[in-house]
Amino acid sequence: MTEQPPIPPPPTDQVPVCPRHPDRESYVRCQRCGRPTCPECQRPAAVGIQCVDCVREGARTVRQGRTVFGGSATDGRPLVTMTIIGICVAVYLLQQVVPGLTNRIAFVPALADTEPWRFLTSGFAHGPIYHIAFNMYALWIMGQYLEPLLGRARFVALYVLSAVGGSVVYLLMSTPQSYQDALLNGPGSWYTSAVGASGAVFGLFGAFLVLQRRLGRSAAGMYVIIGINAVIGFVIPGIAWQAHLGGLVTGAACAAAIGYLGRAKGPMQPGDRRIHWAALAAVGIVLVLLAVARYSTA
Repeated sequence: MTEQPPIPPPPTDQVPVCPRHPDRESYVRCQRCGRPTCPECQRPAAVGIQCVDCVREGARTVRQGRTVFGGSATDGRPLVTMTIIGICVAVYLLQQVVPGLTNRIAFVPALADTEPWRFLTSGFAHGPIYHIAFNMYALWIMGQYLEPLLGRARFVALYVLSAVGGSVVYLLMSTPQSYQDALLNGPGSWYTSAVGASGAVFGLFGAFLVLQRRLGRSAAGMYVIIGINAVIGFVIPGIAWQAHLGGLVTGAACAAAIGYLGRAKGPMQPGDRRIHWAALAAVGIVLVLLAVARYSTA
């Protein structure tokens, strides 16, 4: 018998190799680009595998999920709400151990023109324990619903603007008073401090009412809660109902900007994010202008 010659190996240029690792033969190909892919570069896909380059490219081209109102979709956890609650609790504890802290961060109309941080910091300070307990409970209930609905960035803007709006309306409804008059007749609202997240919480209430209407959902229970709190604000002394009113109106204005402006023509169609942020910025500018005008006429 004649001995058969050995079968020659295939040419080198026909052996599939991984583009990222040319020294490795790869007979498995990426389902997207068709290139050979070694085990180190393989990533599981819905069907077959993809190479790391295609997975990275796909991540860049996939559109980010959006909420009904155009915010970035989250996993549902109210991280911003929990963070705000943590900050309020931390500030409350510091108020108990740092002398004079409350006086330095509370909102006082007579001082806020030269110390403007008080417009916001007062929204993180509180009085008695029941004060912070009620506000944090209300914040937790509303935050669990509104934060995933709006997206975290919009929720932060809503909360901050509502807190500032509460301080601004408290300022607008305060009567200017000289220091000498305060000594002779007692301090009026111009020298009376206000603290608490109530203005911001009422802003969430106002936003809830507007957004529920935008979505065609009932908000009957919220009207009852707002009515009860409004009565409490007038019956129990020491409660700054002006801040409640300011937060409610500001929150409703912010929610109207998010829910009705831009391309939001249907209850399930996100609006234009640029118009939303421009409108929220306009709300902030209006608050600043109102405060400046009040101090210029005081």
